[in-house]
This record gives sequence, C-alpha cells and structure tokens, in this order.
Amino acid sequence: MSSPTPAPEAPGPVMPTWRTQPTYSNLGEVRAHLLPCKARRPRTSGSLSTDLQPLPPPLPKKTLARTRSLPTHRAPSPSPAQAGQPRRPLLESCSVDETQASDKAQPACPPAELAVTSLDTTETGLSWRDLQSPEAMHAALEARQLEGLCAMRARLQARLLGGHPGPCRPGHSFRLLDSRPCVEGGDALYYRVVRVDGEAWHILAAKVPKPGAAEPHPWGLELQALLPPHFNIQGLCGLVPERGLPEAPWRGPTVLAAEVPERTVTQWLAEESAKQQPAAFPWAVALLALQLSTALERLEARGAALAELRPENLLLAAPRGCTANGPQRLLLADFGCVRPRSPGPPGDHAQQMGRLLRVLLRPALPLATPLAAGLGCLAARLAQARPSAAGVRGALQALLWGPGQELRGRGAPLGSWLRARRSLLVLHLAERAAGGEVPGLEDWLCCEYLAQATEASLGHALALLWD
Repeated sequence: MSSPTPAPEAPGPVMPTWRTQPTYSNLGEVRAHLLPCKARRPRTSGSLSTDLQPLPPPLPKKTLARTRSLPTHRAPSPSPAQAGQPRRPLLESCSVDETQASDKAQPACPPAELAVTSLDTTETGLSWRDLQSPEAMHAALEARQLEGLCAMRARLQARLLGGHPGPCRPGHSFRLLDSRPCVEGGDALYYRVVRVDGEAWHILAAKVPKPGAAEPHPWGLELQALLPPHFNIQGLCGLVPERGLPEAPWRGPTVLAAEVPERTVTQWLAEESAKQQPAAFPWAVALLALQLSTALERLEARGAALAELRPENLLLAAPRGCTANGPQRLLLADFGCVRPRSPGPPGDHAQQMGRLLRVLLRPALPLATPLAAGLGCLAARLAQARPSAAGVRGALQALLWGPGQELRGRGAPLGSWLRARRSLLVLHLAERAAGGEVPGLEDWLCCEYLAQATEASLGHALALLWD
C-alpha cells in the first residue's frame, strides 16, 4: 500500500540565498561585503592553516577636492557664453568637507582677495587689496622701516647703556687701583676704584673735590643723585665709607661715579690741536656738541640750568662695546654749578653753547669745510635766536646728517627726504652688518635722529641754521 502523496505546501515569500550563513549582521559588515576583496598573497608551502583569511577593516571614506571649473551635482544650467554673459576665468581649487557639499551650503572657496596666503601677509602687513594699491604699499613699507629703525635704536641703546653698576650697599668692599688720579677735571680729581660684591666687581670712579674748589650748590648735587641714568649725564652710585679705603690719598667719604673718564674736553682739544688738522675734526666737534645739547635738554626738562659751561668739566669716556678709535661719550659732570632755571622760554644755555663752539672750532678754522662753516654759522645764530637745547640739538643733527641748505624754505619736500633717508640708513646698516661690522655710537645717534624727526622739526632746524 503506497503512502499518500503529500499535499503541496502553500507558496511563501522567497528567502535570499546566502553562500555562508552570517553569524552577525551590522552596518559595518554589510559595507565590508559590498567592497571588493583585495588580492590575496599566495600561500607558501609552509603554511599551517588553510582557512580563509579574515576580511580587512573597511577603508575610511574620503572626500576628494573638486575644482570650481568642474560641473557640480546641481541641475544643468546654461553656460555664461550661451546666456550672453562674459566668461569667468578659472579660479583656484580648494578642499571641502561634507558639511559644505549640500546645495544650501555657502560657496566652498573664499573670495580671491582672501584666498591668497602664499604672500605671508602676517610678515608684510599687506593684504591682497593693499598689493593692488601703490599708496597702501608705500605706507606699509614706510611703517615697517620706521619700526625696524626704532628696534635698532633700542638695541644699540641697550648695549651702550648696559652694565650699569647700581647703587652701593653695606656689604660692598672697595679697593683703590691707582694712587694717582686718572683724570683731573676743573673742580674734581677722579681715581679708579674697584667695588667688590661677592664674585661680582665693577670699576668705578671716585670723585674727589679739589682743594680750594668752590663749594658746590646742594640743589644741583641732589638733582644729580635723583636723575635716572642718562647717556650723557654723569651717574652716581653712592659713597665710599670714610674707612672703606684706608690707603686713599683723601679724607672723608667720597662720591662714586658709574663711568670712569679718560680725559676732559680741554685735554682732548689740546691733543687734537697738536696733530695735523684732519678733515674729520669738525665732525668730532659736532658729535661732542650734539651729546652736550642732549644733556642740557634733560636739565631744561627738569627745570634746571647750568650757570657756567666749562670744557674742563666735560668728561670723555669710551662707550661700551665700541671700537677705541670711534667717537667718545661725553659726560656732563659739573652739577655743583646747576641752579633752578629762570622763568620764561628756555634758552639759558644758547649763549654758552655758542661760546663753546667757537672755542672748539679754532683748530678747524683753516679747513673751511662745509661742516665747519655750518658750525660757525650756528655759533653766531645761537647768541641772536637763543633757542632751547632741543633746538640746538636739531640744528646739529641737520648739519651732521642732513637735510642740506638747498631744502630750506616753504614747500620743500622734507617728508620725502626723511622717508628716503630712513630707507638708506636701514640699507647701510644692513650692508655693514653683513660684512661683520658692529654699529657704534655714531650709528645710534643717527638712528635717534631719524626715528624721532618730523617735517616740522626739520623745518625748524633749517630755519635756525640758514634763515
């Protein structure tokens, strides 16, 4: 008896056929199956396993950069040429992320004037629009030149004024280096003294009043002790105790000066007069007069004036970090003759400066150089115009570094001259630095002049000299 034929099953949904039944399913697995398999390396005969290697992890999805000249996924639109519009040039390409790939996103690339970064705008201070404007470029370059000039001036000033010994303290000890004075001034003798503070030491100058010298004015000495360090004013460090130097040839406490002088202006003038008259002598006179006017300007700003300006009380010292044959540093040391300035416009030192210039220029009179003639003209003008020490300083700077007499008068291009002179000075210092030459005192004084000068100050200097 045959078994009944089984009834056919009701048709159901068609199930997918898998080669191998997966053990789990997630999005990563599905994407891994959709990626093409990598080519496998051939197995060696020493392989111990014949199982299939596991699938590699899915690769990260990257978004490729698209140039603006390529078509996008938007609906096709008529080209600018078909629409009668001018054809735009091809712009640069830039990478975008997935957040910028939608139709509603903003343009992927910034405007052309903001996309140019290879010009290093942080260094030049110029933007794309500035590069297209000559006026903006000139203004930016002038600002950078002035900034560089001020930076060089600050570095030179830090080197020339560096190493100040500071005030004396109770723990310091002292030792006399020489039994004879190194310099004999008009009212004081200067001895070299070593101040020792542990392992640190400084060479200072003991300022001993001459026997029979006039009693100094206490107001001026107090002002000298309170003044901050200045390049052309003698700075004080304190007192040597009465028994601090038992071998000293003087008695009583003595004032210590920060700078050790080498000679006075009177001694320097005698040495230069004995030599054959070099053409550089008027230049040295102008540099010394310029430093003296800077010191007198500081006194006038403090409401003080020097009663008598004598060259034997003007000291000369070697500036720090400079060559021995370069210009010397002038120090105003005679504060015993300093009094409160009389009320009214400044000009107390104009006549004294004029007399001093005539004394210093006597050896240079046969030379008849343009600078010597300009200094003689200034000496005559000081007695008439009676300018302040700042005005004298500006006139001396113009005689040394310009502008010349041909630029005086209204409408002269003093601003253009100043900008060109600053550029030439920066180039000159760069060329010398490339050759290994160290800038000195004269370079610092020139940087001071051109960094602070204005068209108005140049006009006043030319008017004082030639009008």
